[in-house]
Amino acid sequence: MTDRDEIRLARAALAWLTEPGTHVVHRLVGSVGATEALGRLVRGEVPEPAVRSAVTARLAAGDPYAVAEAALARAERLGARVVIPEDEEWPVRVADLERLRLTSAERKVDQETAPPLCLWARGRWPVSAALERSVAVVGSRAATPYGIHVATELGYGLAEREWTVVSGGAYGIDAAAHRGALTAGGLTVAVLACGLDRPYPVSNTALFDQIAETGLLVSEWLPGAEPLRHRFLIRNRVIAAATCGTVLVEAAARSGATQTMRRALSIGRRGMVVPGPVTSAMSVGAHELLREEPHARVVTGVPHVLEEVGRIGADLAPPARGPQHPRDQLDDESARVLEAMPGRGFIGPDALAARAGVDVRAALRKLSLLETLGLLVRRDGAYALAPTPRKARDVMST
Repeated sequence: MTDRDEIRLARAALAWLTEPGTHVVHRLVGSVGATEALGRLVRGEVPEPAVRSAVTARLAAGDPYAVAEAALARAERLGARVVIPEDEEWPVRVADLERLRLTSAERKVDQETAPPLCLWARGRWPVSAALERSVAVVGSRAATPYGIHVATELGYGLAEREWTVVSGGAYGIDAAAHRGALTAGGLTVAVLACGLDRPYPVSNTALFDQIAETGLLVSEWLPGAEPLRHRFLIRNRVIAAATCGTVLVEAAARSGATQTMRRALSIGRRGMVVPGPVTSAMSVGAHELLREEPHARVVTGVPHVLEEVGRIGADLAPPARGPQHPRDQLDDESARVLEAMPGRGFIGPDALAARAGVDVRAALRKLSLLETLGLLVRRDGAYALAPTPRKARDVMST
């Protein structure tokens, strides 16, 4: 066994012995290495009582070295692998979790936000390459048709522009974003809160298989690990850190998706929120986040998202404009002539010049321009407003 193989085995064992994100374990690995850190935990040489107690409980369930070896063999049969920071394909952005400290965090899942010890991956793409140009799209499981539509459009549009779409594989917004990317023939990554061989929800198994075929399934937990509730909240920090930015599509008042967004903002990632109807319960969390987080930006489509996460000067969203009309091209004098036209019937140049307050020669020049633009019609030397197309009349009357 090579040194890297020993490190890989030790990191896999540590990931089983303690829950991912534990700061004490992360710091210990950073100071003495994964192999020595594992030995110290097994011997009970951990100053933190809570961690020592958790390790003791887990040791009663088995030998961490044997568990790790079995997990590596199981992953190989599954066509998966374990990726560690010593590998070239390690996603370096997750190291930013070292500086993530959420103010007034009371729950353990909000306090233990250290970078992953290792990542289990299934799919042909190197993890680092898949996540280099990536955007997370997250939101409510109980999404509305509006939210599903928006998430699908975002997933499709981002993938079409060769951005990786990252989400958690859940019902609602997550699944819609993944499916949008797949429909576009693009790359999508699902970050799971369980073992790669126990995809959750089970009804999305076909979706997970499709993602693994063309993209990546990623997890911090060993094969066989159950999708326990607190693991989804732990998982969210990886989605926030591994991507260039996070888009929140829909979120209720209490939602794990808003937690993902706050983590992204806390480590300097772009945080984007799609506004929803103020009458929708699925938009309450998104709107509150916009009120509370000054760095969160409103986005309404792919161009806005790319402007936030893309290259400076290269991915600017075009300004919102209404439909172009020939009237928009008129100079002030031409506009005065057009406005002086009677609503019905024809008028001669002399009478029109008097109504518009311009000399006749100027009126004749502007009349020729207005006729060329299709705004006026001429008959027997007189002019009238051109008929308005039926479609344009319908739009103007709404």
